[in-house]
Amino acid sequence: MNKIDIRIALGVLFSTIMLGIAPLQAQASVSKSDSTELQTMPSRGLKQHTFVPKGQWIVGGTVSYSQQSENNYQFLIIEGINGEGYSFKVSPMFSYMVADNMGIGGRFSYERSLMKINSADINLSEDMNFAIGDIYNLSHSYSGMAVLRNYISIGNNMRFGLFNETQLQIGGGQSKLVSGSGESITGSYESNFSVGVNLAPGITAFINNFIAVELNVGLLGFKYTSTQQITDQIYEGNTASTSASFQINIFSIGLGLAFYI
Repeated sequence: MNKIDIRIALGVLFSTIMLGIAPLQAQASVSKSDSTELQTMPSRGLKQHTFVPKGQWIVGGTVSYSQQSENNYQFLIIEGINGEGYSFKVSPMFSYMVADNMGIGGRFSYERSLMKINSADINLSEDMNFAIGDIYNLSHSYSGMAVLRNYISIGNNMRFGLFNETQLQIGGGQSKLVSGSGESITGSYESNFSVGVNLAPGITAFINNFIAVELNVGLLGFKYTSTQQITDQIYEGNTASTSASFQINIFSIGLGLAFYI
């Protein structure tokens, strides 16, 4: 083989080697670029701090009370409403923190309400007017709940925090409705049983290291209720209903104290 053939063979071999190395260099360059991009990705800055530590016991409860009195009050088509009523609710609870910011426990709830309408006029049109009165409605309900409570810290602040309660509820209640007076009086008695799942978010503010003020409100819930009714001790009826809600209920706002021990 002469010198020219040797030079040509060496040139072909060199070109083949360079063509094989080029893709490897390009792949290494891409991998290095991806690694650099991953390393320089900015942090979102989301951090969860321990607001209530593991092993903490929580004992407390919420109380709500409202009272109303109407004197010649008007609401839509109902005029001249005269009556009074109240609503009272108490709910003690306990919880044990099985992990940081997460606890399990129980809650008991009792609610009682009264509504009395002495007189009212329903005006549908100029020719259709109805007068109602002497209506008395008294009800009370009770329930037991298994509770899962989660806390969320607000930045580095250890005084204010958010929480949410997931509640598995079983309860019941009774109520009676009486209308009319004298010989025209009539009444119904009801008893009910219910099961449901509720979400109750809220905010807590620590007064000191052991006492906190809590404010919660019902937001999301699913409930099944079975009701039995007896009217005038003669007629009987049964109903079953399911309901789901996703709204802020201003009537379920509760203010309470919690003791962390």
